[in-house]
Amino acid sequence: MSTTLEDRLRAVEDKLAILHLIASHPPAADTGNDGYYRDAFAADAVVDLGTKSARGNEAIASVVKTPEHQGAIAAGLCHFAGLPRVEINGDTAVAISYLQVLTPNRDAAPQELSGHGSSSGYRIHRLGANRWDLKRTENGWKVVRRAYRTLDGNEEARAMLREAVGAA
Repeated sequence: MSTTLEDRLRAVEDKLAILHLIASHPPAADTGNDGYYRDAFAADAVVDLGTKSARGNEAIASVVKTPEHQGAIAAGLCHFAGLPRVEINGDTAVAISYLQVLTPNRDAAPQELSGHGSSSGYRIHRLGANRWDLKRTENGWKVVRRAYRTLDGNEEARAMLREAVGAA
């Protein structure tokens, strides 16, 4: 199957746009930028975190303004994401990525690192997998569903990862 230069360029531009969209999530979460969620998520999008969910970009955006989330930001919340694997199929796409939630380890003894000062370090609060379902709109790519599952040995998270790479 032969593709034109224009087709290949569009595929590259689509992947870059999706990578940018997903890469913008951690700094938006860590700064409480609710505008990101309004812009990046479709009006009827769903965020499914396994234990809780939100429907609609306004509801999704409001989460980062809650006292609980603002408290986590004030405590040093850090979302650290892995590079997503993106598969595009026409006007839809699926991306899978890892996400660590880090917090300062305030209970640990500070340690010196040559040339980098002293720090008590960080701890991994949780590690999980994200599945991002996206669609092309007249205003660019939008997230229609984000599912997150903690990688704690549960089958649902492993199934999400296997599906992303086509493994049985």
